[in-house]
Amino acid sequence: MKFGQNILVFLAGILLLTACAQPAYRQVSLKAAEPSPTSPPPPSGPPPLRVAVAAILSPQSTLHTYDRLAEYLSEQLGRPVELVQRATYAETNELIRTRQVDLAFICTGAYVRGRQEFGMDPLAVPQVGGQTTYQSYIIVPADSPARQWGDLRGTTFAFTDPLSLSGYMAALALLKSGGETPEEFFSRTLFTYSHDNSVRAVAEGWVNGAAVDSLVYQALLERDAFYRERTRVLWESEPFGAPPVVAPLGLDPDLRARLRAVLLEMDRSREGQEVLALLGVDRFVPGNESLYDSAQAVLDVVVGGLK
Repeated sequence: MKFGQNILVFLAGILLLTACAQPAYRQVSLKAAEPSPTSPPPPSGPPPLRVAVAAILSPQSTLHTYDRLAEYLSEQLGRPVELVQRATYAETNELIRTRQVDLAFICTGAYVRGRQEFGMDPLAVPQVGGQTTYQSYIIVPADSPARQWGDLRGTTFAFTDPLSLSGYMAALALLKSGGETPEEFFSRTLFTYSHDNSVRAVAEGWVNGAAVDSLVYQALLERDAFYRERTRVLWESEPFGAPPVVAPLGLDPDLRARLRAVLLEMDRSREGQEVLALLGVDRFVPGNESLYDSAQAVLDVVVGGLK
């Protein structure tokens, strides 16, 4: 279905995507409730490890993927683990800034922005296909007449999240380098708040193009022929450092060291390898700040750097 043929169908599609991005996931309250006079005493034992997961995938897909990781961390650390998810990358960053979580799996754009605004402690970086980098892809329907970036002028375009490097900032930097803004270049834009929603929007013809994470896109193509047949890549960015696993500044040093060791040693056991396979990751490796230089350069173009 091509955009413009039926505006009512288009609006219905937008509502569907919006519904997918709303909190159909577990919102975990991190504030202790006031005990009532008849409340049982609090359970003994270590407090839960609170792990935030950015919604790089749609909320349902994210929880399905990370539930097994939570079980693995709980087994390795000998304490319960709570997964915490929010609708946007900015909300996840706020959990880290306010130290309401102990560990977080976030996107690269949110990391680069957050480390400048309030600081983050990178514990590990995922390695996929032997690489610790990924790219931003701009994808279009397979039958789209567009052959280059400029051909998308005047079309409808999907971004992922305002803090997404691959799903927003890279495309925004591309526009700014040509003296353009999304409002001037596209006829309409929207945020889907997950990369798989963006890919689906293109495949089903709700939008004429989208900026997405290359790792998510390639994984979807491997799993589903529908996406292979209905979409194609129009543009690729330079490589960026892969989304890191971070901890808030000031986390207990012993807990930090244990968390880092558990992540870096996951590929050494059969159980750990099974969890990594569910995540689509070869293993976790130590990261370094220079890995994010290219992402920082994009952020500098987009916002002029943060002072």
